[in-house]
Amino acid sequence: MLGAIDYFCPIKSSSLQPKRVVITGGPGTGKTSVIQALESSGFHCFHEVIRDLTLRARLEETPDIQRTNPLAFVSDPHDFNRRLLEGRMRHFGQASGMARPVVFYDRGLPDVLGYMDYFGQKYGPDYTSACRENRYDKVLLLPPWKAIYISDNERLESFEEAAEIHHYLSATYERYGYQPVPIPEDSVSGRVAHILEELKREGYL
Repeated sequence: MLGAIDYFCPIKSSSLQPKRVVITGGPGTGKTSVIQALESSGFHCFHEVIRDLTLRARLEETPDIQRTNPLAFVSDPHDFNRRLLEGRMRHFGQASGMARPVVFYDRGLPDVLGYMDYFGQKYGPDYTSACRENRYDKVLLLPPWKAIYISDNERLESFEEAAEIHHYLSATYERYGYQPVPIPEDSVSGRVAHILEELKREGYL
């Protein structure tokens, strides 16, 4: 069970509800660059919360050893995932009442379960209810792209691992009733243009 159960109650309706759009995909697919470009264009974007948690975990869990994803080395992966899910739930709730047509998220709630599935970790009904009861309006999926993939001190997966994670993420979103829309390989500006065209077709903009 998760410690802060209030985070997992469905968000109550508001007179102002912007369309919630998730940008997801495996590590190193260019999500952060796209999010930054959307933000520079005036859109409100909720940034990924896992990087700060990862850096903190590496400092706390013998940082001299190189490893892959933090879920593979933290002493309490379920506590790590709980904090990650709570952070994304806070972002979800903060959009309620915002006077904007669209807000973007760098990853969403189902990403947590997708990664846990990848690592073979179990989770309880509070995790699944968080994903089932708090719905995004659109999921945009950036596919693996080897030409731009770079490992660094925070992104430690190989490209092959990143591609496998991509499939787990896509399957998780589909399991919760989403139809992720793939965003093709292109320049950052080209991808942003594709995203905005997709949202205009949906009537979001």
